[in-house]
Amino acid sequence: MDISVYRPGELSAADRTAWTAMQSKAHLHGSEELANPFLSPEFALAVGRCRRGVRIAVVREDGEPAAFFPFQRTATGVGRAVGLGVSDCQGLVHRPGFTWDARELLRACGLAVWEYDHLVAGQEPFEAGASGIFPSPVMDVDRGYDTYLRELRARSPKFTRTTLAKERRLGRDAGPVHYVHDERDPVALRTLMGWKSAQYRRTGRSDRFAHAWITALVTRLFHTRSDPFAGILSVLYADGRPVAAHFGLRTERVLACWFPAYDPAYAKFSPGLILHLRMAEAAATDGIAHLDLGRGQKDYKDSLKTRELNVSEGWVTRRHPVAVGHRARRVPVRALRNMVQSRPELFEPADRILKRMGKVRSRR
Repeated sequence: MDISVYRPGELSAADRTAWTAMQSKAHLHGSEELANPFLSPEFALAVGRCRRGVRIAVVREDGEPAAFFPFQRTATGVGRAVGLGVSDCQGLVHRPGFTWDARELLRACGLAVWEYDHLVAGQEPFEAGASGIFPSPVMDVDRGYDTYLRELRARSPKFTRTTLAKERRLGRDAGPVHYVHDERDPVALRTLMGWKSAQYRRTGRSDRFAHAWITALVTRLFHTRSDPFAGILSVLYADGRPVAAHFGLRTERVLACWFPAYDPAYAKFSPGLILHLRMAEAAATDGIAHLDLGRGQKDYKDSLKTRELNVSEGWVTRRHPVAVGHRARRVPVRALRNMVQSRPELFEPADRILKRMGKVRSRR
């Protein structure tokens, strides 16, 4: 393999165009996962503006780009997926039929280990180091919203009926409801981030927006618009007031759901569910094939999904002492987290404890 490694600002316009073209045509070759916005050059470049150590490996065959591998690395050679911790889709974007040697790639990138937690399916050289495979539910709207809604009614009649009834009740009790699929007002984005921070604290979770780089990344992506990538802020209003919002990323065929939140004062109307149905309707009109709800077990995802993709987590390593030390530190943490999340008898008590802790913190 002819492998060159670039800093984000060094990537040529021609390489960016080739990268985007691979994503645009991925579904034609049975690799729809590669069209995910988190695998786009725009996402890697945005992370590179907010975090140090972002690099992009370009693999060439006969002088032409065959694959793109974005990653982050430390001075000691520890590599991570770009945006690890907030990225919901990771891997190597490549043209059809391309194969690679994972260890050779790591060596060329100066990495002893590369860690991932949302590796897309079909990346066999990386999957050899996977420690777990997890579902990532999606909402298929490629046949139109009416078809999606009809199948949702057949699959979950009570859920569908209740959600649509709550939308009507929201309009009666709170005022006229309207939806903006691509809201450009930055005030609305700040409102969403405020709701999300409060939700994290209320449920005892780590507040992602307490990290300056994540706030900067989301803000930068909100202002990023290219063909075909964009940051999309969707807002549900009642009587002119925002009651639910979502910020995600889109490419030509995929809308990646990322940060949804709502005003707790309207919780009885389930505004987040109403918002997701409106998002599905607008996405179908825009030619989106599916909304990727992301890894993680949530009741609303089970209700809205039409099927599931698979993502995996794990490591690719070379024979190197840095790789041994990194895995020794990370394996117990991941194993414990996944065990708790996968077993209701452990997760539910842990979730209750976190929420109680969140309430205590909120009173201080």
